[in-house]
Amino acid sequence: MKKIINDPSNVVSEMVDGLVRAYPQYLTQIDGTEAVVRTNKDSMKGKVGLVSGGGSGHEPAHAGYVGQGMLSAAVCGQVFTSPTPDQIYEAIKAVDQGQGVFCIVKNYSGDVMNFDMAKDLAEADGIDVKSVVVDDDIAVKDSLYTQGRRGVAGTVFVHKILGAAADQGATLDEIETLANEVVKNIKTIGVALSAATNPEVGKPGFELKSDEIEYGVGIHSEPGYRREKIKPSKELVDELVGKLNDEMHLDKNKKYAVLVNGMGATPLMEQYVFSHDLLNKLDEFGIKPDFMRVGNYLTSIDMAGLSLTIFEIKDDKWLNYLNYPVKTIAWN
Repeated sequence: MKKIINDPSNVVSEMVDGLVRAYPQYLTQIDGTEAVVRTNKDSMKGKVGLVSGGGSGHEPAHAGYVGQGMLSAAVCGQVFTSPTPDQIYEAIKAVDQGQGVFCIVKNYSGDVMNFDMAKDLAEADGIDVKSVVVDDDIAVKDSLYTQGRRGVAGTVFVHKILGAAADQGATLDEIETLANEVVKNIKTIGVALSAATNPEVGKPGFELKSDEIEYGVGIHSEPGYRREKIKPSKELVDELVGKLNDEMHLDKNKKYAVLVNGMGATPLMEQYVFSHDLLNKLDEFGIKPDFMRVGNYLTSIDMAGLSLTIFEIKDDKWLNYLNYPVKTIAWN
């Protein structure tokens, strides 16, 4: 294992400290935790607070999306491990402005359980808390650590949509209704060329031969649905779009947002080649995305590969929310 680290057990604490000290205009660390909150507290006044988080190793998610127009706070668990309920609870308290707090949770058993426990602690203090569980990964069902489908890169679209709504004064109930509708329309699938190496484990989460890829691998190195020889980008696009089409029934008369997401070790050059082939493939459906992003938005440490998210935009307001200006590290 070759990593630019010190003690593997201190990776998260040193990462969070480096992050907030590098970007003090955006982030402040909550004392005694690995959670971060907006430095600009005035931007939260009178509004619903938004909290997300999960295991570290997915940077820039989720701390990179804390700022005006997106999240109010994010909680950084240990690598690939859910943050503890007490840290989530501290984040909820830090962002409560009297209008309630909404939590965005990826569908992993530990995350769901710990956010629920934090919600109970906060409600005992009189804070109204609601949440949504994001389960956009269509690759497999009931994978490791998951009941149902996993929450992956589509979570970033949820941050963006709900963040814009909250910034414009939506109520807690309105955000809950919006979240439930949005999540149903976001679907993601990925492919890996190599596995992630957790610094505390010291070896890759799985082994692929030099000429192999695996479809549907999870962001914590959970198994996918098929392993085969490496294919050209066009054929990867055919596979991933085919699976998404089976799920979503792509239609030229509908509006879509698209996210091509690098998994951590995939050069932007390759992401843009994939995007070239993807846009050609969507042309075959008569589809031109109404919104598109390409880059590293929710990674898996140093995994080589990418994921493709397609989001059916059923309301023009959702498109306005995607284009709404924000002040964060990772989304500009």
